[in-house]
Amino acid sequence: PGDYKVIPNGVDLAEYEGVPPFARWRDGIPNILFVGRFESRKGLMYLLRAYYQLRLEGLGCRLLVVGHGPQLGEVRRYVASRRLGGVELLGRLSEHDKARAFATADIYASPATGQESFGIVLLEAMAAGVPIVCSDIHGYKGVVRRNEQAVLVPPRDVEALAAALGTLLRDPTLRQRMGESGRERAQRFGWEAVATRVEEYYG
Repeated sequence: PGDYKVIPNGVDLAEYEGVPPFARWRDGIPNILFVGRFESRKGLMYLLRAYYQLRLEGLGCRLLVVGHGPQLGEVRRYVASRRLGGVELLGRLSEHDKARAFATADIYASPATGQESFGIVLLEAMAAGVPIVCSDIHGYKGVVRRNEQAVLVPPRDVEALAAALGTLLRDPTLRQRMGESGRERAQRFGWEAVATRVEEYYG
């Protein structure tokens, strides 16, 4: 019992405005970006399997992977055993270089399996104007709107994840529309707006 108001986390919109991409990966090949810890909860292995399917289908794309964690060895073995081209393991990046990675991306993928309280990384993607493919889990549904800023897929479903990524890879117009919708929605999560709501509530 009590009087509650749920106010979301925020994002520094200025960090994602006018950021130059990594030129070496802006070569006409669409880039799928993952940012997160290499652990089972974040779902990176599901994304790698979906990416493998996309390559088998002949879809030209690249996977940029930002982060580190206990699954690094498993990730490397999977990539090597399947001779999976186009996977760039970038390790940990500074906040500025992370923003550059978002500026380089054509699609942001977040295949988390659950237990996400709030998708701050989705806010970062939206602030950068990047369309999203993410898991249909509670913590993400409060951030993005289905088929407006993101395509939501069942967690742990490699086929659905690959299909959603494939749809966006094949449709640049859809990517642009969803990216613009994300940038617009991100405005309500800017720290200035969020801090004002906090201040007003306490007042």
